Amino acid sequence: MPEQSEIKLHALDYWQVLRNRFPVVMLAFFLVFMTALVIAYLRPSEYLGKVQIQVQREANELEVFRETGSIVDAGSASPHMTFMQTQFEIIKSRKTLMLVINNLDLTQEFGATDDQQAFAILKRQVNTENVRGTDLIDIEVYHTDSKLAADIANEVAKSYRVRRVDEMQERAGRALDTLTNQIEKQKAKLDKLRAFMLDKMEQYRVVDLQLGTPAWLRGSQPNTGISSLVMRAKEKEFLAEGSIQDLRTTIQALQVLDGDELIKAAVDLGINNPTLAKRYPDYQTATLARVALRESGIGEKHPKIRNVDSQIVLLQEMLIEAVDTAKGALATKLAMAEQTLLNTKASKEAIEQRSLRERRENLEYVDAKKDYELTKEVLNKMQENLDKETIDVGSTKNPIVIHEDAVEHLLPARPNIQLHIILGAVVGLVFGIGMAFFLEYLDTSVKSLEDVERYLEVPVLAVIPNNVGILHKQSGLTPDAEAYRILRTNIEFNRRSADANSISVVSGGAGEGKSTTLVNLAYVCAQGGYNTLMIDADLRRPQLHTFFDVNNSVGLTNYLTTDLVLEDVILQTPVENLYLMPSGILPADAAGLLNSRRMSELMADVKSRFDLVLVDSPPILGVSDASVLASEADLTMVVIQHRKLPRAMLVRVKQAIENVGGDLFGVVLNNVDVRSDNQYQYYTSYYTYYSPTNIQEAPKQDSQDADSSEMTELEVAQVERVDYKDDEY
Repeated sequence: MPEQSEIKLHALDYWQVLRNRFPVVMLAFFLVFMTALVIAYLRPSEYLGKVQIQVQREANELEVFRETGSIVDAGSASPHMTFMQTQFEIIKSRKTLMLVINNLDLTQEFGATDDQQAFAILKRQVNTENVRGTDLIDIEVYHTDSKLAADIANEVAKSYRVRRVDEMQERAGRALDTLTNQIEKQKAKLDKLRAFMLDKMEQYRVVDLQLGTPAWLRGSQPNTGISSLVMRAKEKEFLAEGSIQDLRTTIQALQVLDGDELIKAAVDLGINNPTLAKRYPDYQTATLARVALRESGIGEKHPKIRNVDSQIVLLQEMLIEAVDTAKGALATKLAMAEQTLLNTKASKEAIEQRSLRERRENLEYVDAKKDYELTKEVLNKMQENLDKETIDVGSTKNPIVIHEDAVEHLLPARPNIQLHIILGAVVGLVFGIGMAFFLEYLDTSVKSLEDVERYLEVPVLAVIPNNVGILHKQSGLTPDAEAYRILRTNIEFNRRSADANSISVVSGGAGEGKSTTLVNLAYVCAQGGYNTLMIDADLRRPQLHTFFDVNNSVGLTNYLTTDLVLEDVILQTPVENLYLMPSGILPADAAGLLNSRRMSELMADVKSRFDLVLVDSPPILGVSDASVLASEADLTMVVIQHRKLPRAMLVRVKQAIENVGGDLFGVVLNNVDVRSDNQYQYYTSYYTYYSPTNIQEAPKQDSQDADSSEMTELEVAQVERVDYKDDEY
């Protein structure tokens, strides 16, 4: 709810600005609207010649590995826009338009002095526009001659096509020349690579390329490669190392044994010896026979036992001798195996080195052949594209297609009177509203109660509407008096004490309604029963005597410069309880006369004799008299005209009063246009309350005075308010 209220308040503020600046808005609207209307009717009629063409896009240059007719970056939005913008510039370029000028003799047609001037005229008349999302371009030409406009548009399209064809042929020829030169360079490079490859073949005796196989292994061993030889060499090395390890283990096992254990170990180890293989079974048989004899009960010295023991000893000696012989053979075999291992390692290293050399040679050859084959492939592709492009260039191409020729129109295309009127009205209204808000922004005058209270930090005692007349010259009940009654009431509640009954009425500048405000306030106070005195202390341009049509020859200045008494200078006005002290003859030194002891004694005397003393002062920012009067009076009231005094001047007014010791207790906001400023209607709602329809008819009385009074009130309610021109400062 608070946000909605604030939005509504801002909307009302904007509407208020427009109401206040309505004359400015209407003036700007009228000027712009009439200007647009005059331009529309004074502008010569121009006819439209329009041609619609379709532009065929193509690659800018020939590419070696692209398909014929492909378009670089086709389908991309940004290149499309760039391409269209480029075509717009080509259409309106000098070369294109000069073809049009020469073909149609436009230099003479335009009445130009030379081709340069004709080109400038034609370029202004030619417009180009892309149909969104397509490759269509509209070429528009405006001219006062309908036939010439159509002829120029058609000729622009034809000249543009001629230029595109010439450009395509030139670009294609240039590209073909470039491609031909590249092919020649590629051929020369291919010849060098072929010679280099053949040199490598002769140098390394390569008959056919089999990657990874040395040339010296081909032929007799077609299925044998370097890798298999290396693997066999490694296998032989591994077997030799295993055999050596077995021999060493066997020899070490036989070295630590003797007797039966040696014989048994030799047999278990599988030593290959004929004697050992033949006699060991006999040795086991003899041993078993002795055991059998012993178990049969035959003693150790029995001849059979001795005979068997002799056989066992003989066989044992033979077996041990055979084992010793086998041990020597094993040692010899170990030495041979070690020598074989050394030979195998040397052969393997030789094979590996030769394999590495062969591989390096083969790699050099392979690299040379790859370069040759790649260069040959590129050359073939370039030659193929050259043949295709040569055929394409020789064929007929149409870079643009004309879909719609320009025809002669009978009705002019511009100016569009209706469009000018609408745009003039819209632009004028927008410009007027903008001017209204701009002037409101530049306007630093007092516009609201908040401005006064923010800058002066004092309350606004009353809001006086504009066109308020002199109340004592109006008869009966008038709504204008209510604003001053509000002012009277606020003065009563805002002055610090009842003794503070002298009030100096000042203004910042001339023409703010200070004197009128003082007279009407004095009249209302007198009506309220206050014994009121008005002192015209404006010794520059006195005005109070003119409101009552009295003589100004005797007054304040006479009292201050002579021995006259108050009764001689104070006049009774036609209004009861209201008295006036005119200014008198204007002196040469007004400030010095007011700043005197006689003036102080005067103020003290009248304060004691009257309930309220109102002192009319000159503008406080113009002369020093007002400052003197502000220091003499108990209170000072400032009258500010609505939307006149700049806000920055309010501070100077307050400072001028406070610098002399004056007491600024309130402000009267004068001459407010309540009909245009809605924010003040609340303060002046009494106009509705006092309207004739709201005045009830009083009950009839028997006395003649009551009838007369009733008639007076009814007549007064219908009396029109008398406007009185305010004082001029």
